[in-house]
Amino acid sequence: MKTFQVEPPVIDYEGSDYQETFWDRGDREYEDRVEAIALQRLLPKSGDKLLELGAGAGRNTPRYEGYRHIVLVDYSSSQLKLAKEKLGNSERYKYVAANIYNLPFAPVFDTATMIRTLHHMANPNQALQQVQKVMAPESVFILEYANKRNLKAILRFIARRQDWNPFDHKPIEFAELNFDFHPFTIKKWLIENGFTIERQLTVSHFRIGFLKRILPLSILVKMDAFAQLTGNLWQFSPSVFIRAKSKKKSMVGNSNEIFRCPECGKSQFEENEDRIWCSSCSQKWLIDDGIYDFREPVA
Repeated sequence: MKTFQVEPPVIDYEGSDYQETFWDRGDREYEDRVEAIALQRLLPKSGDKLLELGAGAGRNTPRYEGYRHIVLVDYSSSQLKLAKEKLGNSERYKYVAANIYNLPFAPVFDTATMIRTLHHMANPNQALQQVQKVMAPESVFILEYANKRNLKAILRFIARRQDWNPFDHKPIEFAELNFDFHPFTIKKWLIENGFTIERQLTVSHFRIGFLKRILPLSILVKMDAFAQLTGNLWQFSPSVFIRAKSKKKSMVGNSNEIFRCPECGKSQFEENEDRIWCSSCSQKWLIDDGIYDFREPVA
């Protein structure tokens, strides 16, 4: 994992073994299962086009089974290749390497998800602006964020074992391009960018090593599933899920065209086996083994 020098900067998981070391062998089954419960509660049961932002190796993608078309987006093409190996070449999936600050899509998605991704955003407000641009009217956005006002951080602050204040509304960068956010700030950004908040769930309340060692996984998951329901009242867990709705009222453009040129904004594309290009401005991008690479145009 490295910082890629674009502006705003992004974290690049190219070549990373994150899926294997963090999820497959990292004792994260509790986190995975409680996040699945949160998604099940918030996600519409069916839909046409779903945009998965920060899809990585496709850990959550099988949970979107009610959708006809799923577009997986990540900055790392190697992570998308892992997802493609798992999910296959079905026409149901499109794999797109892209920078979230310059998304190459038309506003056609009735649902979008961003799970364990916002915490890498140096400019999260700009990222949320981009999400709103690609959403269809009255579409649903499922956002997960890392909560700085969690109970562990509060207790550490009170005990003077932590310098930063969990009640301060500013994001805290605890490692390079790793941020925790205050719930008030996230809500403010969503509202400013044309979303209304419909429901909140607090998740991973028991993400504590000794609890995971002494309590059966099934008990922890049941406890968390119950505690999630307090999310509309307060947010003191390390992870918070939000279901928001776009306030757009009308569709602009052709709902059948997924891509929109990130250079000129038009939706007129042609492609062959290894290139896709905009018919309007002639910019070209690579297609590598079925993965559309919109990170940088090519000659």
